[in-house]
Amino acid sequence: MFKLFRPSKTRAAFRATIERLYGAIVAQSRREAFYTDFGVPDTLEGRFEMVLLHTILVCHRLKDGVEAERALSQGVFDTFASDMDRTLREMGIGDLSVPKKMKKIGGAFYGRAAAYDTALAAQDDGLLTAALARNIFETDADARPVSALAAYVRAAVRELAATPLESLARGELSLPRPEGDARLTS
Repeated sequence: MFKLFRPSKTRAAFRATIERLYGAIVAQSRREAFYTDFGVPDTLEGRFEMVLLHTILVCHRLKDGVEAERALSQGVFDTFASDMDRTLREMGIGDLSVPKKMKKIGGAFYGRAAAYDTALAAQDDGLLTAALARNIFETDADARPVSALAAYVRAAVRELAATPLESLARGELSLPRPEGDARLTS
């Protein structure tokens, strides 16, 4: 009877895979180059936007795949949502306010996912730079940092597309090194 209450080995392995994938997303989002070379605001909002962007990129790679890929995508999203809920509570947001904030975070996720999916389907980078400027820089930002970030996003999409499902299913996430334009820092 007690076996009913224990997670199966398969579920535990899946959970470990999702934790590794999400950990890699967060680690990539925290890379210093985004905040120094690309000019992403080094604020709570800027860091949230980078985690959101990378989560969306991974979900974008997985969402239209076979059942296993869709399950990984849902797991990554669920872990993102749990992380945001936990973070809000750690920041001291009250229990009554957390659901309202989570609704906004969910809306941000789905709104940005739709904008980025549309932009990534376009041949040129006009929609992508506009979406990045609006969401990450919250302005019609200087074209150079936005263009550099758009180039990084395109490279990340290509690298994720080339990553086999077997690697992702082991929790291995390969993303390009963010290398901003050297002219941005001078």
